[in-house]
Amino acid sequence: MTIKISKKIKGYSVGKPEDKSLVPALPADPPDVIEVPKAEVIQMHEKVERPDTLVGATYKIKSPLFEHALYVTINDIVLNQGTEYELRRPFEIFINSKNMDHFQWIVALTRIMSAVFRKGGDVTFLVEELKAVFDPRGGYFKAGGVYMPSIVAELGAIIEQHLKSIGLLHDPELDPEQRKLIAEKRAAYEARVSRDSSKKKSERNLDRINSAISNTLSGDLAGVLGETARKSSSAASGSSSASPGSSPSPLTGEGRGEGEADAEASAFPPGATMCNKCNTNAVILMDGCATCLNCGYSKCG
Repeated sequence: MTIKISKKIKGYSVGKPEDKSLVPALPADPPDVIEVPKAEVIQMHEKVERPDTLVGATYKIKSPLFEHALYVTINDIVLNQGTEYELRRPFEIFINSKNMDHFQWIVALTRIMSAVFRKGGDVTFLVEELKAVFDPRGGYFKAGGVYMPSIVAELGAIIEQHLKSIGLLHDPELDPEQRKLIAEKRAAYEARVSRDSSKKKSERNLDRINSAISNTLSGDLAGVLGETARKSSSAASGSSSASPGSSPSPLTGEGRGEGEADAEASAFPPGATMCNKCNTNAVILMDGCATCLNCGYSKCG
């Protein structure tokens, strides 16, 4: 507090705390101002102790590269529980299987990933690092047409799925224009496939009619010829006429119906190829442009 001196100073003395007459009075605090201590928000770091109980989930990996399935367990720690700053972060990971051939690298990988989880910070980089691992023997396709280049890449996909479930990762949303383009491309492709299938069906029916007419003419010609020609002709027509009544070939009848049912049961049109961006069999060729019906990727931009 400053005091303006307007008179000449004739003397001075050092004031003591006991001498209240020399200490200027300070304004009192307003009665309505109450200081509230701020709560400490705990972030994930390596000094956070493991509680006795953790929440988590277990995922099953069934790969043709392994004889037995892998069971991946990811446990999470809940920070600031019961407050508005509540967070759920991965804390540890375990992999169990009957197959002990890869026990060493599995234990090493899980310990390193658990250490990264406990270190805190951004742990989502593990997803891209693991999904970029390729097996020199080749990868495999999962259910739904998703290609996995290695068993480590599928482990990265499992971690990505878990991080999405706890809110650390989010799926990128497609723009309304992009969704509209994908819907138009898919409808046009399915219409073209339906048109081609009906055309092939009409061609097969025409072939059957021509075959039946040819067999009838052969039978009439055999009646005009002699007995020997009639026997040989009837034997030939009997063998040829038996073929239309026999079981349908894989390209017609029931075989074709099952193929169409399997194609319709899939999520994407038949004949779709694998997308280099999302590794899904969902790329179709329309108007000379390859477009993915799953993620919207297109070579035409």
